Amino acid sequence: MTNGYGVPSVWAATTAEAPVTPPLTETVTADVAVIGAGITGLTAALRLASAGTSVVVVDRQGPGYGASGRNGGQVIPGLKYDPPMLDKLYGPETTAFVGATADVVFDLVARHGIDCEAARDGWIQATVKKAHLPTLQARMQAWQQRGAPVEMLDAAGMKAKIGSEGFVGGWLDGRAGRLHPLKYCYGLARAVLQAGGRIHGQTSVVSMERHGALWHLKTASGAEVRAAQVVVATNGYTDSLWPQLKATVIPATSFQVATAPLSDKQRKAILPRQVVVSDSRRIGNYFRIAPNGGLMLGGRGTFREPQGMGDYRRILAALEHFFPDVAGMPIAHAWSGRVAMTYDHLPHLHRPVPTVTMALGYNGRGVALGSAFGTAIADSLLDPTKPLPLPFTAINPLYLHDLHPVYASMAIWYYRLRDYLEQ
Repeated sequence: MTNGYGVPSVWAATTAEAPVTPPLTETVTADVAVIGAGITGLTAALRLASAGTSVVVVDRQGPGYGASGRNGGQVIPGLKYDPPMLDKLYGPETTAFVGATADVVFDLVARHGIDCEAARDGWIQATVKKAHLPTLQARMQAWQQRGAPVEMLDAAGMKAKIGSEGFVGGWLDGRAGRLHPLKYCYGLARAVLQAGGRIHGQTSVVSMERHGALWHLKTASGAEVRAAQVVVATNGYTDSLWPQLKATVIPATSFQVATAPLSDKQRKAILPRQVVVSDSRRIGNYFRIAPNGGLMLGGRGTFREPQGMGDYRRILAALEHFFPDVAGMPIAHAWSGRVAMTYDHLPHLHRPVPTVTMALGYNGRGVALGSAFGTAIADSLLDPTKPLPLPFTAINPLYLHDLHPVYASMAIWYYRLRDYLEQ
């Protein structure tokens, strides 16, 4: 694998060497320390470094190692909740913010010249359930009323854009698009370094202690980062560094596969315009054309790391169900990554003390949300009067969090049953 992490993803197989981010071997001081070199941490660091703030990013592995570099590369604006509910919960400013999260991604790509195969071809939320169509229609209309370039698609329209007869309808969001997530992370990291920031991979923070005006972040090697402000951006790979933070999210595992390259005939029929798609079921799938020219499909798997191709059987069955023309094709890549899920399906912002800011829980929309939240956190550090998109909440651990593989698995089975019973 060219990224050096041993993750057998299609992204790692189609990416050049990672930027050089050597382990931290000395004690350094900065204005801001960022823990986590995923999308949130890198975008925060990039905004800070570009403004002349000294910033040091540390990561247990390196840029894009976690879900930031392994996800489906779908750039989707919005949240699970629709605009009317967001208006009611937080106000129209928050609704406008989440509606523009894809803009943040494509603006960063353009401004910093990041070569990550970014394209704004749109996203389709498809459904196999007629019962879901009224909800999707209402969602589309709510965003349309706010000026978004969206439209409803019937079964024929879905067949034309996707190349599958399995969907009864859906809606197309023209604000959305796609990119190569690992190249995006590497591009962000290079931009941070070019702006004067520092990034250190293979650097685990084992403790955080406050000494006077500075936090002392001690690493496993004994080196330290000392900073006045700390941003914790570890999402699905959050550990026990900060008390109880890990227990606020469920680290669900997303399983993904990519076929060998499609034939010319298949490419003309399957996702001919390369729009990205996810389906509206509670436990649904998402798919797109992969950078190797194959068809990529992902979805929920077990709560442990896959042990072999047998663990991908549901994903493979979904692939062949929606696209029978690819049945029997070789699977070129199979991999997984952790997605941080929250009980309320919303990202969480925490500021347990005035000098520590945390963001996590993107519930599968981390490319757009992580980019926008990382940028917004940096803006708030540069200008404390600048509001954040969501209010800070207390760190409330989930009840019996250590048993999450048990009760979350039960919930998944329950949701699959509801999906099955709906018409």
